Amino acid sequence: MLRTVISTICLMALPVIATAEGDVPGDTAKGEKVFRKCKACHAVGEGAENKVGPVLNGIVGRQVGTVDGFSYSDTLVALSDGGLVWTPEELAAFLTKPRDYAKGTKMSFAGLRKEDERVNVIAYLATFENEGS
Repeated sequence: MLRTVISTICLMALPVIATAEGDVPGDTAKGEKVFRKCKACHAVGEGAENKVGPVLNGIVGRQVGTVDGFSYSDTLVALSDGGLVWTPEELAAFLTKPRDYAKGTKMSFAGLRKEDERVNVIAYLATFENEGS
């Protein structure tokens, strides 16, 4: 019984341990798989360039709408002007259903309905700094 309890606690801690930043919970390996849904429009890593959507290097902790060379929707520009920062919580809210979070956004993605997918992809994104990984 005790072994089962200890094993369960260790397994529950794995997603937190898996983050590179240490302060963003989630499983980065699973997040990388979830990011496949994003790759058609976004890029990360060294040499990443804007596509239909902006580069996501450094997104966690960055002010909304501030990637050089990308033309944001008026909605995201207004959020940026208000000083909104992409915290893990804000990203999770946005990724749940982008068009509900930011009415008028150009992002046509329907969203990530599963909380674990959102947590994991945010953990994955947190591993990329502004200039790449």
